[in-house]
Amino acid sequence: MDEKLIDLKYSAPHSERLDHFLVNQLPEFTRTRLQGIIKKELVTVDGEIVTKTGFKLDAGMSVAVRIPPPQPIALVPESIPLNIIFENDDVIVVNKPAGMVVHPSAGHHSGTLVHAALAHAPEMEGIGGEIRPGIVHRLDKDTSGLILLAKNDRALLWLQKQFKSRAVQKIYLALVDGAPPTPKGRIEAPIGRDPAHRKKMAIVSATKGRNAISEYRTLENFEKHTLLEVNIHTGRTHQIRLHCAFIETPIAGDRLYGHRKQHVEISRQFLHAARLTFTLPNEEKPRTFEAPLPEELESVLAELRR
Repeated sequence: MDEKLIDLKYSAPHSERLDHFLVNQLPEFTRTRLQGIIKKELVTVDGEIVTKTGFKLDAGMSVAVRIPPPQPIALVPESIPLNIIFENDDVIVVNKPAGMVVHPSAGHHSGTLVHAALAHAPEMEGIGGEIRPGIVHRLDKDTSGLILLAKNDRALLWLQKQFKSRAVQKIYLALVDGAPPTPKGRIEAPIGRDPAHRKKMAIVSATKGRNAISEYRTLENFEKHTLLEVNIHTGRTHQIRLHCAFIETPIAGDRLYGHRKQHVEISRQFLHAARLTFTLPNEEKPRTFEAPLPEELESVLAELRR
């Protein structure tokens, strides 16, 4: 993929920030990426390099933008089967199995959803300035269910805006130990990094964490467990697991935030992203996609119902 040169003319009668102008003129790119391009000395105004994102443009100024080719990263596509719920030219909705890591990280250099997506749709390279698929949000390794991928920069930006404005509805099914204090409720508890454990998150004060909101309702009661439907209004790391533990009903099978001794036979946390509602690019009305509970979680419920 070669470098691209874009020539623009600023014609508005009033002054405007350079980065704001570029966001409006080049909607296929995110503001963060365009700000990075400015800072890397790839934008000129009337032939002079400008590195300040807040540079004020006046009527008649010529703006030239060099879009660099995507930077390759050390990822080799892997032909891993994907359970695709929906796909078009802009997005892929995948039903991720438990045990699959979404993105490469320390200790997970292969076998991730990213590797599988690259093999399935190699045309996705270049999204966000890198040769990598457009992961819009994430699920924990041992959480199954729906996850959304963008196939081009325009779709990535479209979806990111919906997530940022909380227009995307994410519904999870969670089996918890015990019973919540009320059949349905709302949990508002800030989440931040646990200062004592690097790999854990924690409920912290508002000044040390980010706002997190979850709503739940009871679907089914058992002797020692409750099946909940959880709707998250924010997308913090480990949010549902932490919020359930916060109200003293940790998720069954959660070895990090739950009980050490489990009362059900389960090899991972009982948490499944069951329903995802969002608006597709070029559409006006939102669509809903669903993924049924995996067999190993259905068998847990079947055992509890005996």
